[in-house]
Amino acid sequence: MRLEGKVAIVTGAAKGIGAAIVEACAREGARVAALDLDGAGVEALAKTLQGGGAEVLPLRSDVTSSADIARAFDLVLARWGRLDILVNNAGGFAVIRATEDITQEEWQAIMASNLTSVFLCSKAALPIMKRQRYGRIVNLASVVGRAGAVRVTSHYAAAKAGVIGFTRHLALEVGADGITVNAVAPGTTATERVLKARTPEETRRVAEAIPVRRLGEPAEIADAVVFLASDSAAFINGATLDVNGGQVMA
Repeated sequence: MRLEGKVAIVTGAAKGIGAAIVEACAREGARVAALDLDGAGVEALAKTLQGGGAEVLPLRSDVTSSADIARAFDLVLARWGRLDILVNNAGGFAVIRATEDITQEEWQAIMASNLTSVFLCSKAALPIMKRQRYGRIVNLASVVGRAGAVRVTSHYAAAKAGVIGFTRHLALEVGADGITVNAVAPGTTATERVLKARTPEETRRVAEAIPVRRLGEPAEIADAVVFLASDSAAFINGATLDVNGGQVMA
C-alpha cells in the first residue's frame, strides 16, 4: 500500500472528487481526516469507509476560516500525532454565468473557497511538516486554469490559475524542508456539481471535444493525487499533473 502509516487531510471531502480521494487514500493505507462544510456528508462517507476497516475522521470545517482550520488540524494531531499529506480539494462553482453578471460578493466567495482555502490550509500544515522534515501537499487546480479549453466562469478560472501559481512558488519555498508541493489539474469530470451546471446536450458536446470522447471519473483524479502524495513522487515538486483525457496538452 502506497500510503501505509501516513496521515492525510482532505478538504472538500463530502462528495465528488474529494470523496474519491478520501476513499483512495484510505485504500492505500492512510489514516484520513475528511473536512467539509457538509458535516452530514463527511459523517456518512466516514461511516461507509469505517465499515471496511478504514480509519477516517469526519470533521465539519469551513476551510476559508483560520479558526476552523486550526481546530481541525489540532484534532488530527491529537488523534494521530502527525500530518504527512494535505490535499487541498475544496472549491468549485455552482452556476456558469458571464463575467458582467458576477457580483463582487460572488467573486470573493469563489476566490475564498478555491484559492484562499489552499493558502490557509497550507499555512497551517507547514509548521507541522517542517518539524517532521516530511510532507506532501497536493492542490486541486483545473484544466481551465491551464488553458481556455472549456467555458466555465471567469472567477473559477482565475482562482484555479492562482492555485497553480501558488503551488509553484510554495514548492520553491519548502522543498529544502522535505516537503513537496504539486497540483493536479482535472479535465471536465463527471461529478454531481459538474453535471448539474450544464444540460445533458451541453455535457455531451464537452465530452465529444475531449480526445478520449468522455468525461473523467472522480476515481481517476484520485489515483493521480495518491501518486503525488506517495513516495513514488518524491522527486516531483512544483509540477501540475494534467488529468484531462487530452482536453489540454501542455
